[in-house]
Amino acid sequence: MNVMTQDERWLKRYEEVIDFVESNRRNPSKHRIEEHDMLNWVKANRKVLNAGKMKTDRVEKFRKLLELTEQYRRKNQYE
Repeated sequence: MNVMTQDERWLKRYEEVIDFVESNRRNPSKHRIEEHDMLNWVKANRKVLNAGKMKTDRVEKFRKLLELTEQYRRKNQYE
C-alpha cells in the first residue's frame, strides 16, 4: 500500500495547480465544481502563508505559484 506523506500530497497538489494554470492559461474557477479542490487548496495555503505558518521549504514554491496565478488573475475563461 502506497501511503503518501503530507509533503508528497502537498507537492502533488501544487504540481496539479501549476500544470492546470499553465495549460489552461487561467486560474481554477469557482464556477466549475471539478476545479473547487484546486481553488480551495490555493486559498487554504494562502491563509497559511499569510499567517506565517507555512513550512519554509514550501514558501518559495507557493510564492512562485501565486505569481503565476497573479498573471492570470483577470483572465476570463471565455476569452
